[in-house]
Amino acid sequence: MIEIGLGSVQSWECDVMGHMNVQFYVARMSDSLPSLLLALGLGPRECRALDVALTPVDHHIRFLKELRPGEPFTVSGGVLEVESDRLLLFQEMRNTLTGAIAASFVTEAVLVDAERRRRLPLPDALRAKAASLIEELPDHAKPRGLALDPPRPRPRWEEADRLGLLLTQQGAVAPAECDERGFMLARAFIGRVADSVPNMVAKTRGVDRSAGEAGGAALEYRLVYHATPRRGDVLALRAGIKVIGAKALTWGHWLFDRETGEAVATTEAVVVSFDLATRKSIGIGAAMRRSLGRFLVPGLSV
Repeated sequence: MIEIGLGSVQSWECDVMGHMNVQFYVARMSDSLPSLLLALGLGPRECRALDVALTPVDHHIRFLKELRPGEPFTVSGGVLEVESDRLLLFQEMRNTLTGAIAASFVTEAVLVDAERRRRLPLPDALRAKAASLIEELPDHAKPRGLALDPPRPRPRWEEADRLGLLLTQQGAVAPAECDERGFMLARAFIGRVADSVPNMVAKTRGVDRSAGEAGGAALEYRLVYHATPRRGDVLALRAGIKVIGAKALTWGHWLFDRETGEAVATTEAVVVSFDLATRKSIGIGAAMRRSLGRFLVPGLSV
């Protein structure tokens, strides 16, 4: 593990829950990946010369501790696996002062042509360097509430209709969500899910989330990326509940390109409600369980 990023939580990265929003965990982790790639022998200048980019195809994320405005953090990274055309990378974010782990990321990443997004083989020198830095995944980053099974076939809009998935977010890809070539950034995928939550709560429970004393927090995420939308593409998110536990819900989200009807990403998220004063999780009561049970979708997956 090497240090690949340092920073502090900005107030504009925090949501109405008072902690850093999930999309900015992804943004900060994404910002640290070029440093890890540089350590593997492929720096940003060479990437520009070759016109290539490293892009995620699968993320497993665990959120272990809240990060609040002003907190300093350090990102460390390493390699878990290397193959001819893929890397399995590990990153974790810790509070710089206390050492407490805030989040862990396992990222399956591939090298692509920066403009056409075609998958490319990894350079021999990079694979050799990565192979010399292999480490084991620590226990705190292993799956807890999700099973990391192979992804399902890429869904289409008609299947979401058939399963009765709720429409929870829709809009065109904005310039601020894109890189310099107009491709949607990784943070914007999970950002769409975060943006959908108030509508999800309104549609499933008839509750205005902004008016209560309870909030919500994600504990674990799986994101599978099927395509990279471009600026102006119209995206729509469909959602259903996979599991209702004692305290946690597992939601499934499918993000679609409305023009093609094909999914651009599929996700699962383990989430809890928590008391905004005590910052402790709240159990799922009988009335809430009955209300949410109407939206259970057996077999929903990424």
